[in-house]
Amino acid sequence: MKCTISKESLLKTAQIVQNAINPKTNLPILSNILIDAEQDQIVFTATDLDIGIITELPLKPSILGSITIPAKKFLDVIKELPNNDISLSVKKNNIVNIDCNTTSLKIMGLSKDEFPQLPQFKDKDFVIIPQKQLKLILSMTSFAMSNDETRYVLNGVLFIIKPSLLRLVATDGRRLAIASSPMQFPKIRESEMIIPIKAIRELERMLTDEGEIKIFFGKNQVSFDFGSTKILSRIIEGEFPKYEPVVPKELKDKVSVPREAFLSAMKRANLFTSQDSMAVKVDLSRDLMVVSKSASYIGEMREELPVEYKGKELSIGFNPVYLIDVLKVVTGDTVSFEVSDPDKPAVFRLGGDYTYVVLPMQL
Repeated sequence: MKCTISKESLLKTAQIVQNAINPKTNLPILSNILIDAEQDQIVFTATDLDIGIITELPLKPSILGSITIPAKKFLDVIKELPNNDISLSVKKNNIVNIDCNTTSLKIMGLSKDEFPQLPQFKDKDFVIIPQKQLKLILSMTSFAMSNDETRYVLNGVLFIIKPSLLRLVATDGRRLAIASSPMQFPKIRESEMIIPIKAIRELERMLTDEGEIKIFFGKNQVSFDFGSTKILSRIIEGEFPKYEPVVPKELKDKVSVPREAFLSAMKRANLFTSQDSMAVKVDLSRDLMVVSKSASYIGEMREELPVEYKGKELSIGFNPVYLIDVLKVVTGDTVSFEVSDPDKPAVFRLGGDYTYVVLPMQL
């Protein structure tokens, strides 16, 4: 194998795929990036067996071939080279020669034969979605994923694909986020799949406000195809909890509050929380909200906010992070939510497209 690539392109491509690598892996081959020099392109691949990332560079190599090379060492070397074209070539015994200007280096690689073969999706069902729409609804749900490995089925986002919409759902058991976007998939049968956290984070990193993305789905795996870059992932096996019964019926009394002021108050209150004392107190009375938090070994805060509210007086506790997360992703000068009792959840609704349910905390 032999090819010449600009430092900028080589570094960018290697950085994209190396995100799939698990630094704690015990298998040396899974610490490596696979470089395939094909007829009219150079293909970079990395995987941890749960997700894989493939990126293609439209570049004609001098000599066809392939090699795997340790990702961390390779990136460290490329970063330190001059900003010029870099020549990669493979000699006997899987030695990779890296030449740039007057600099020459050698890194020991491993044969492609040991590298796992990633699944193909050419004959699988797929949908095409504007990246901007997926980016939006993903940002409004992914923060609610669980990180508790004992509840593995919650460690991801549920994708529901119907002929007329795409719906994403995430929950950690204390809050629930549901976002829908109208779509037209007339030839697609309804499908549900739980995409794990690592794949979700890579999606969020790559999605832009331009272009489209193809989602291919098989029985146990899914592929997110950006064109030159693809994210392949296993689907989490198991049944996602029935989420629809958890959403309370809409209440007549709502709280309308300036969004930025509410967000800022929650951020300030969060400064006075600790692992042992997370609950922030929210007092509601006619057209007034009081946010307060007191911790004997830290201090206290109290802040009044003008609101539109005609319901009964009540005091309710919240984990401020759960409110900060939603207030950062919803838009508009004001935000409305529903509360009924100190032991009942608060509900944020944006038309029929977005619902966020958050359980209260004991004060």
